[in-house]
Amino acid sequence: MFKLFKEKLKSVFSRFKKDIDEKTEQEISALKEKEELTEKKEELDRKKLKEKLAEEKKKEKERLKEEREKEKELKKLEKEKAKLQKRLMKEKHEEQSEKGKKLEEVHQLEKKIEEIKEEKKQLEKEHENQEKGLKKEKSADDAEKASILEDLRDLKEEIAIIERKEERLEEKEAETEQKEEKEKKSIFTLIKEKFTSTKLSEEDFEKFFEQLELTLLENNVAISIIDRIRAKLKEKLINNTIKKSEIDGEIKKVLKGILSEILINPFDIVKKINEKKEKPFVIVFFGINGGGKTTTIAKIANLLQKNRLKCVFAASDTFRAASIEQLEKHAANLGVNVIKHQYGADPAAVAFDAIQHAKAAGKDVVLIDTAGRMHTKTDLMREMEKIVRVSKPDLKIFVGESITGNDAVEQASAFNKSVGIDGIILTKADVDEKGGAMISVSEITKKPILFLGTGQGMEDLIPFKKEDIIENLGLE
Repeated sequence: MFKLFKEKLKSVFSRFKKDIDEKTEQEISALKEKEELTEKKEELDRKKLKEKLAEEKKKEKERLKEEREKEKELKKLEKEKAKLQKRLMKEKHEEQSEKGKKLEEVHQLEKKIEEIKEEKKQLEKEHENQEKGLKKEKSADDAEKASILEDLRDLKEEIAIIERKEERLEEKEAETEQKEEKEKKSIFTLIKEKFTSTKLSEEDFEKFFEQLELTLLENNVAISIIDRIRAKLKEKLINNTIKKSEIDGEIKKVLKGILSEILINPFDIVKKINEKKEKPFVIVFFGINGGGKTTTIAKIANLLQKNRLKCVFAASDTFRAASIEQLEKHAANLGVNVIKHQYGADPAAVAFDAIQHAKAAGKDVVLIDTAGRMHTKTDLMREMEKIVRVSKPDLKIFVGESITGNDAVEQASAFNKSVGIDGIILTKADVDEKGGAMISVSEITKKPILFLGTGQGMEDLIPFKKEDIIENLGLE
């Protein structure tokens, strides 16, 4: 991009590659461990289901055996009834007292038969209820298996992303080695060597811009921004007489002007909350798992509490294991209430209950945590859309990792398209040596970056200032 940026690029890339390699190894190890646990859980579930079916089969055999015994007894009684009826027919003309006795005996037998039939009906009813219970259990097991399969698909997608990152790192490493073999000169130096005070042709411009474009791409700057830089530089440099001492300044001036247009200084979130007359002020946070969303929510709550605003958390991530416990841990440290349901519950219902609680308890702000998973999942996006419809938030904030580069840009774009975000918080900015993701996210979404996360502490959240980014790039 410019000499200072170029000189730092090699060392920055080396550190970034090392961090990525370590993180990749950790992620792959965690994913493998999770897959093993999932396989063990599936095996245990299959074993339990098999045992349960065996037990039910055994009960069914016993019931059938009991029914057969009852049927045998019934047939026996019916035979006895038939014999008695025949005997009564033969003894019809015998003494009346004897006849009455026999009729009473038949009546008792008929009563006993009716009781046995009633018992049989009861057994059949119990059997029917058992079958219904089995169907429900089987349906629940099928749903659980479907959830496990979805988790596995998410894991495979995450592994694919990690593999793509490794491929990009290998490509960049090869490019870096090729550059080291060439003479180490900045873009500005190469231009100065060719020109003193002359007109720059389009062919000469394209030759040096290729190197600038490569530098920008390596630093995660979006193609659309690079195209704007190209157009502006063409306008300034081609067919215009420029001294070699002025080329540096012209390029920096164009870059600074474009970045000033793209980067938007954030609004004051505390002021926005205080301006709303009807409380509570509702904020929904979006972003994929592992991006620091839950920790960022806790940091925002800490900031609001320092401004005398009372908060409540809505645990609307009812999908990810331990998500509710993680939010509760932050809440306990901050003294904030958490509104939660059980895992698998409707996330929108949790958000609704949290807002009702805030109204009743006089809370100023509701901070809603949501499920992450992959941004490519349509069911996740539908879930987010439902939460927005139900909670009617005053702010929708995307939280992503600045070090993931173009992945963060794609995620922000997907959430913005689905639910329409109002602002962005980028985490791990303290280890982001490139800074291109900040520029690209602002360009793609046209929304301001509100804060940068710079660590795990509650105070590690700094307001975003575009002047600082421009200065860090050496354009001041």
